[in-house]
Amino acid sequence: MTNRCGIKTVEPYTPIQYVMGSAEFCGLDFRVDERVLIPRPETELLVASAARLALRGRTRADTLNILDLCTGSGNIAISLAAGPLTKGKSNCKIIASDISADALKVAARNAIANGVYNRIEFVKSDLFSDIKDQFDIIVSNPPYIAENEFLTLQEEVLREPRIALYGGVDGLDFYRRIIDALPGYLKRGGYVITEIGYQQKNAVSDIIRKSGAFEVSEIVKDRNGIDRIIIAQWIN
Repeated sequence: MTNRCGIKTVEPYTPIQYVMGSAEFCGLDFRVDERVLIPRPETELLVASAARLALRGRTRADTLNILDLCTGSGNIAISLAAGPLTKGKSNCKIIASDISADALKVAARNAIANGVYNRIEFVKSDLFSDIKDQFDIIVSNPPYIAENEFLTLQEEVLREPRIALYGGVDGLDFYRRIIDALPGYLKRGGYVITEIGYQQKNAVSDIIRKSGAFEVSEIVKDRNGIDRIIIAQWIN
């Protein structure tokens, strides 16, 4: 937006990342604008957890399929593709999906800018609706803000796309949908790794446990001691 003198102006409470047009994540630079959620430092724990599990016991001959649900700016998939997990390895396939075509355009540009576009397939999909493969690891930072929490969010956060924030009345809609569909898309013994919101550990763990097919294998805390990442494994 510009004023009558042709000078670009910024609306109040616009996140600085949108003003600058970029955000740092896992040491990489990502283009961000109002079409995508701004990457948070705590989500780097999800990337680190996925890379650690993927490399555990892996040999050069192993194939590895990874799915990033709700990819947004592509920060998770791109950081995995740019790291030691896939570099120089043709037997690692990463699919990044999102329901938003606009978000996928941003993600694709970020993949090109970070030199990993040929290592990632971008798919427009409402969670698993247009996903065909099965995966060793499924990662997701889904929308998890509950309806009543929008009353307490900072103005800057409210400038981010609601579709990337709103997780239903209780904030748990996407966890239910993901866990319910997992048996059709996760390989036996595979892992699902999700970021969770504040005080959602017990509720998300219950969803996983009640599925009967998965168990929580690890919970990772962020630098503030808040439960941030849940790792679950197929056990049935």
